[in-house]
Amino acid sequence: MKKSLKVWSALIFFLFIFPIILEQIPSEIPDDVAVVAPLTNQQLVYATNLLEQEPQIQTGMRALLFSTHSHEAYEPITQQYDGEIAVTHPQANIMKLNETIKAQLEFNGIVTEVLEIDTAAVMSEKSIPYNKAYNVVRSYLQKSMKEVDYDIIIDIHRDSLKAERTTLTYDGEKYAQIVFVIGGEHANYKFNRELAERLTVELEQIVPGITRPLVFKAGHGVDGKYNQDLDQRLILIEMGGIGNNEEELNRTSSVLAKAVSKVLQ
Repeated sequence: MKKSLKVWSALIFFLFIFPIILEQIPSEIPDDVAVVAPLTNQQLVYATNLLEQEPQIQTGMRALLFSTHSHEAYEPITQQYDGEIAVTHPQANIMKLNETIKAQLEFNGIVTEVLEIDTAAVMSEKSIPYNKAYNVVRSYLQKSMKEVDYDIIIDIHRDSLKAERTTLTYDGEKYAQIVFVIGGEHANYKFNRELAERLTVELEQIVPGITRPLVFKAGHGVDGKYNQDLDQRLILIEMGGIGNNEEELNRTSSVLAKAVSKVLQ
């Protein structure tokens, strides 16, 4: 009888202290680590970096993003999407990168819109040649700019160079390098160039070497305006090249958003 009581007493004591012991045992997955399901082939691989902090307070600033060459793509991205290595793609293209940049800008307190126009699809449907892309997107830009007074307007492209010429390694991490392209065939191009130069300074302070030299275009055989004549706050950015991957682009998107927020302060 006494032995039985001892057993029951021991069992009750164990049940009492078990929850306390359980709390002291570290779980296999810390609370601050997000668990993400693996991507399937048909999911777009562009994704906003996981953010550990709360978004900043709204600054009152507004940004507009668009891509004149909307089907420009990155080879590692298209390969992961459907197995094809391509530099243009109707789905896994630079328009998805715009959504990543939008999320990063909004994280930095900048209200951001993406121009709802798939220029390449419109041009294909109407048999418009590739070199008329800036003309096609222009009317959509003008409409949005009449409705909203944006503080910055960014035309997002990707370079045609290979990864070894468009990738930076800094502090053990790889970044897709940024190039600003400014058209010199309009009266106010100096203002567009000044904005690009200010952004370059901020970008280089955050990650030294993340930019490549600004490209200034004017004269025979080039567009010369890139719709920058519409507004002195409109700039063209090339985000990496055809060989840059998702992680590199995401890191650069985060750095770009921080630089934009500093310039617009």
